Amino acid sequence: MLFTENNGSRTAYAKDPAVIRWKDRYYLYFSSYYKDDGRERLGIGIAVSDDMETWTSIGHIPYTQACERNGIGAPGAIVLGGRIHLFYQSYGNQAHDAICHAVSTDGVHFEKDATNPVFRPSDDWCVGRAIDADVVPFAGRLLLYFATRDHAMRVQKVGVAAAPLGSSFSRGAWRQLAAHPVLVPEFAWEGECIEAPAALEQDGKIYLFYGGAYNCSPQQIGVAVSEDGVCFRKLFDRPFIAAGTPGAWNSCESGHPYVYRDEDGRVWLFYQGSADMGKSWYLTRCRIGFRDGLPVVCS
Repeated sequence: MLFTENNGSRTAYAKDPAVIRWKDRYYLYFSSYYKDDGRERLGIGIAVSDDMETWTSIGHIPYTQACERNGIGAPGAIVLGGRIHLFYQSYGNQAHDAICHAVSTDGVHFEKDATNPVFRPSDDWCVGRAIDADVVPFAGRLLLYFATRDHAMRVQKVGVAAAPLGSSFSRGAWRQLAAHPVLVPEFAWEGECIEAPAALEQDGKIYLFYGGAYNCSPQQIGVAVSEDGVCFRKLFDRPFIAAGTPGAWNSCESGHPYVYRDEDGRVWLFYQGSADMGKSWYLTRCRIGFRDGLPVVCS
């Protein structure tokens, strides 16, 4: 699978994948550029598939709220209570970007939360920014993982918040679980950036896949594990999914992961890649399994 989209002034541009299954079809939400009201901005595209291999673009989510005036992107999606919940970020506001929420019953038309943005962290341990949302049910709560930065806006790191599973997930429902990051860059290959957390519950633990290093430097994918959703231990000191070899479609990056468990129990890792330092972006997937508590790429 290699998916991209030609839209607006961008050619071959699709980033930040999120996938769900809804009524016998798969829906892919991703970041791209769209023109509404004469303005081209980062937005969230929608594509559908019957097999997760061939995708057809069917539109994008319109910009309708004040917090979306500069753009939106980096969606995370989940099906809960018979509805699709989309968590996404405002874009283009630097330290003021935050997480928004919307729901849908058809995968295409979304009702946005009137309290958007619904979450940003306190600014005592970070700059107060929140981007790259992903959610996972765990121990009766919906855990929200997000990327933020230090007060100098230099180092990217990951934090976590939670809301009751039966809540509206609106502003006020979320509680920051730690006034500190749960993942920070440590290894040389991670540079100054840990972002794009992608969470999976497996055997009573949370496995968090993440993008290490900023885009095309190169960003590559790592993995950490936690028994409580807050205290994480990195599983490898090297990338779990590395950038490709020179000339490959992902030679500049294998990044921004999203992990999805299908109804048959198989687990798929979606991620983005670039071969030209971010001028074009494609999405792909690989199947992963677990052996002795460690994720492995399946052939």
